[in-house]
Amino acid sequence: MTEELAQRVREVEAGEARLRTATDAGGLGVWQLDLQDRSLYASPHCKQNFGRDPDQPFTYQELLDAVHPDDRERMRAAVAHTIATGEDYQIEYRIQRPDGQLAWVRVVGRLESDGSGRPLYMAGISQEITDTMLSRRRAELLDLLDLEVFGVVPEPSDIAYRAAEALGRVLDVSRAGYGMVDREAETITIERDWNAPGIGTLAGTLSFRDYGSYIEDLKRGETVVFADAWLDPRTRDNAEALIAIQAQSVVNMPVNEEGGLVALLYLNHATSRHWTAEEMSLIREVAHRTRHAVERRRAEQRLHALANSLERKVQERTAELMKSEAALRQSQKMEAVGQLTGGLAHDFNNLLGAISGSLELLRRKLGEESSALRYVDIGQTATKRAAALTHRLLAFSRQQTLEPKVVQVNQLVAGFEDLVRRTIGPQITLEVVAGAGVWPVHADPSQLENALLNLCINARDAMPEGGQLMIETANRAMGDAMARDYEMQPGQYVCIAVSDNGSGMPAEVIARAFDPFFTTKPIGVGTGLGLSMVYGFARQSGGQARIHSSVGSGTTVSMYLPRYVGDEEAVDEGGGAQPALDGVGLGETILVVDDEASVRLLMVEMLREMGYRVVEAEDGARATQVLQSDASIKLLVTDVGLPGGMNGRQVADAARTIHPALQVLFVTGYAENAVLSHGHLPAGMQVLTKPFELHAFGQRVQTMMKLATAAAASPRTAA
Repeated sequence: MTEELAQRVREVEAGEARLRTATDAGGLGVWQLDLQDRSLYASPHCKQNFGRDPDQPFTYQELLDAVHPDDRERMRAAVAHTIATGEDYQIEYRIQRPDGQLAWVRVVGRLESDGSGRPLYMAGISQEITDTMLSRRRAELLDLLDLEVFGVVPEPSDIAYRAAEALGRVLDVSRAGYGMVDREAETITIERDWNAPGIGTLAGTLSFRDYGSYIEDLKRGETVVFADAWLDPRTRDNAEALIAIQAQSVVNMPVNEEGGLVALLYLNHATSRHWTAEEMSLIREVAHRTRHAVERRRAEQRLHALANSLERKVQERTAELMKSEAALRQSQKMEAVGQLTGGLAHDFNNLLGAISGSLELLRRKLGEESSALRYVDIGQTATKRAAALTHRLLAFSRQQTLEPKVVQVNQLVAGFEDLVRRTIGPQITLEVVAGAGVWPVHADPSQLENALLNLCINARDAMPEGGQLMIETANRAMGDAMARDYEMQPGQYVCIAVSDNGSGMPAEVIARAFDPFFTTKPIGVGTGLGLSMVYGFARQSGGQARIHSSVGSGTTVSMYLPRYVGDEEAVDEGGGAQPALDGVGLGETILVVDDEASVRLLMVEMLREMGYRVVEAEDGARATQVLQSDASIKLLVTDVGLPGGMNGRQVADAARTIHPALQVLFVTGYAENAVLSHGHLPAGMQVLTKPFELHAFGQRVQTMMKLATAAAASPRTAA
C-alpha cells in the first residue's frame, strides 16, 4: 500500500513537471486568487509575465497596481462578473512593468465554489501577448490608415496628423507628429501634432539646430532613439529641457529621399520607455507610408490646381477670343459702313460741288435784280444742308479732311464754354473740371469743338427736366492691357469726358450708339450721326471714343486723343478782310485735274473769269504730260482720287520734280490720310474740301498764286 501510494505521488510529481514544462514552453504562468483573503499565488513564469522577479513575492495589490490605469476598471469589472455569474474569466489588458515598459497580457481563469455555491478562489493561467497585440494592432493601424486616412482625407496636413494620432494611440505614447523638411532653410515644419491629455504641442517650425548633434544622424537616414534622456550621452546635458516638454523618451524616424532628409516622424513619451524592434518597424513603415500619401496628395492638389488654372486660362482665353471676335466684327462692321458712307459721301460731294458751283455761277449771271434769285438761294441752302450731312458721314468714316493743329485742350474748352451754356439752356447746370497740366494734342480744333458740342447736345436731350452736365479733362496713361481693351495703342492720351445725370442707356443701345443713323430720338429730331461723328473724329485723330452708361445712372462719353510731343505750332486765327477777286489774274497758267467733268468745268470757268489761263486734265497720266510740256504752270489744282492708277498726291510729287516751286491745291470730297500725310503736307501744298463755294475756291487760288509769285521772286528759289 505504501509502495502504491509512493508510485502515485511520483506520477503526480511527474505530471506536474510535464505541466510546468508545457506552461513554460508556452509562456504560460499559473495563478490562483483566494477570494476570502485576496491572497495570490503566482508561478515564477506568471511573475515574469508581469515583469517581476520569480523569487520575490507578488501580491494581488501589486498586480492591480501594474494594470494600466485605462484598463484597470475594465479588469475589476471582469473579475466581479465571473464571481457573480460563475462564467469563465478571460481578459486582455496592458500592464506597466517596474522598468516602465508597457506590455500586454492575456489572463484566463475559472471560479471554484464550495458545495453551497460560495466562491472560494479563482485559478487560471496568464500569458504575455505584447508581440501578438502589436502585430494585430499594426495590421489594424495600417488598414485604418489605408482605408480612412491616406485615401480619404483631402489635406496633406490632415493626413500627417491623422497618421501621427493613430500611431500615437496604438503605441500609447505622449506625443506624435510628422514634419516636413526644408533642406535649404534647414528647418522642419510641423503643422499639427497629436498629444495625449495634459501634453503640450510642439507644432511649428524648428531649426536643425534645435535637434542638437544628432541632426547629422537624421540627415544620414539613421533613426535617433533613446529610452531615457537622463541615461543617453547624446541628451544627458539637456535632459531637463527634454523632460520639461514631456520628451524623456524619444523616437525620431527620418524619411530620406535621393540622399537627403525630407520628412521626420517623431514620438515622445513623458517617462522613460523601451522601444521594441517590432515598434520601430511599425514606426518606420508608418513614416514612409505617410510620406508617400502626403506627397501623393500634394501632387494631386498641384495637378488639380494646374487643371483649374488651365481651365480658368482656357475660359479667360475663350472669353477674350469671343470679346476680340465681337470687337473685330464690330470693327469690320464699322469699317464696312464707313467705306460705304465714305464712298457715297465722296460721290455725293462731287454732285453737290457741281450743283453748288452751278448755282453760284447762275447767281452771278442773273444779277442782283433777277426775280429768280430766290430759287437760287433755296437751292444753295439745300446744298449747304446736304453738304453738312455728307460732312458728318465723312467724319464717321474717318475720311473727312482735317486740319490738325497743336491744341491746348483746357483753353479750347474754356473758349467755347459760353456757347455750351447757351445751347443747353438754364435748366441744366454746367460744370467744367479742367485737369492740372493737361497735355496738348494734335487735332483739328474746329472738329474737336463740333464733337464736344454734339456730346453736350446729346447730354442736354437726355435731361429734358434739367440736370447736371460736366466736362472733364485729364491726362491718361494707357498700359498694354487697357489699350488692348480700348483697341488703342499703348501710350499717353488726353481724356475729354462729357457726363450727364440723365436717363442713361441700356447695354443694347450702347452697343449701337456709334452706328451711323442709329438714334433713339423721335423721327425728325435726330439724324443718328452725332455720336458716329464723334467716334470717327476720335479714331481719325489717332484716339478712341468710349461710352459708360447704365439706365437711370446717367452717361459718360470719353474721347481719348494722343498726347502731342513736339514744338508748339503757330495757329492760324483767320479773320480779316477777304481779298477781292475782280481782275486778280494776270494770265498765269493753272493746271486743273479732276475726273468729274462737271466739277472741273466749274473750276475752270471760275478761274478764267478771274483772269487766269487754265489747262485741263481728267487723270494723272494726262496731267503729267501737260506738266512735262508746259513750263509756265504756276499752280496745280487736283482732285485726290483720280482714275488710271495715279492719285492726286502722286501727280503733285511728280510735278514737284519738274517744277520744284509749284504750288499745289488738293480738292477732295474725302480725306485719304495716307495720301495727304495725315494733314502734315509740305510747304506749298494745301487742301480744300468739296463741296466748296466757288468764291472760297477763288480766294484760296488767289492766296496761293501770291505765294507762287513771292517764291519766284525769292533769291533762294531763283538759285
